[in-house]
Amino acid sequence: MVRVAVVDDHEIVRKGIIAYLETDERIEVIAQASSGNEGARVVLEQKPDVVLMDLMMEDGNGIEATAQIMEQFPACRVIILTSYYDEEQVFPAIEAGAFSYILKTSSGEEIAEAIKKAAKGENVIESKVAGKMMSNFRSGETKLHEELTQRELEVLLCIGNGLTNQEISEKLYIGIKTVKTHVSSILAKLEVHDRTQAAVYVHRNNMLKS
Repeated sequence: MVRVAVVDDHEIVRKGIIAYLETDERIEVIAQASSGNEGARVVLEQKPDVVLMDLMMEDGNGIEATAQIMEQFPACRVIILTSYYDEEQVFPAIEAGAFSYILKTSSGEEIAEAIKKAAKGENVIESKVAGKMMSNFRSGETKLHEELTQRELEVLLCIGNGLTNQEISEKLYIGIKTVKTHVSSILAKLEVHDRTQAAVYVHRNNMLKS
């Protein structure tokens, strides 16, 4: 059971999301809030596994709330759920510690799936958002993966497919410590900060296509 908090200042939107999520037996909505400041307080009190966080709210926006949550409760997975995907919103949200970034045009099923993936350590980045992120990287970055070893490339593709370290270990028949070593090397070579940006790199460069 994934314990979830929903933070959105539009009551109809918030209640609609909650109503849908409550139909999924693997998700339990344990808290809700209508502002960033209230959301941060509730999350730090209730300690949910995943937070659905709107961005544009009064009394503390979603970026500020995400940063506060990550500073005090880094185990939490914050999923940005918003209508905005411009650079002024995307980059600060990712930098604040957002784990996934999806748009409100997503279906209820897609939102629920993103929540369950987040609980397993798998991020989801809306394609439009991925494009914004990659456009901010230096032009030569599209060739950075050529510096990876064959094994590192295999691990990177697994990351792009949303696999956790444990799942990569089982799939490639290598130890979990070896996986972590490869991941650290991959992030350094791709000049990205975390697995989310590594996954974005994979999708932006169409590396999963046959």
